[in-house]
Amino acid sequence: MRHIVLVADMAIGGNQDILVTYALGSCLGLMIYDPEIRTGGMLHAMLPLSKINLDKAKTNPFMFIDTGVPILFKKLFEKGAKKERLIIKAAGCANPLGKNEMFKIGQRNYTLLKKLLWKNSLLLSAESVGGTESRTVKFNISTGDIFVNSKGRETKL
Repeated sequence: MRHIVLVADMAIGGNQDILVTYALGSCLGLMIYDPEIRTGGMLHAMLPLSKINLDKAKTNPFMFIDTGVPILFKKLFEKGAKKERLIIKAAGCANPLGKNEMFKIGQRNYTLLKKLLWKNSLLLSAESVGGTESRTVKFNISTGDIFVNSKGRETKL
């Protein structure tokens, strides 16, 4: 079954599922996969820190990296995923307005993700981040394959 992961959303999939998210600009697309049990998840987070709007973080924790990423991991662990088997990949975190973007949301999203992973002794297996282009990501849970499409070019992550 195909699941669309909207902005500020998350989905968990099983063996026959495909997770897709569109228009990753400065947003983070995080994909986590346990190949042994063929379970994976995808998060499309907009902003790094929930402290800018705690009410929004309560109603939609997937909007923020600091609240959404831990929930994604927790949901996968509840499905039987094991930390030592996880394959973690990231996409997005671009600066769509170019080098002169004042808030540098993409860079801040990426930096916070790396800090969260590092604190938990986890590393990215692959990434397609930065630049100025928007990305679409397709995650096939049955194979673990992740494809990133940007400017009409599709590449395997």
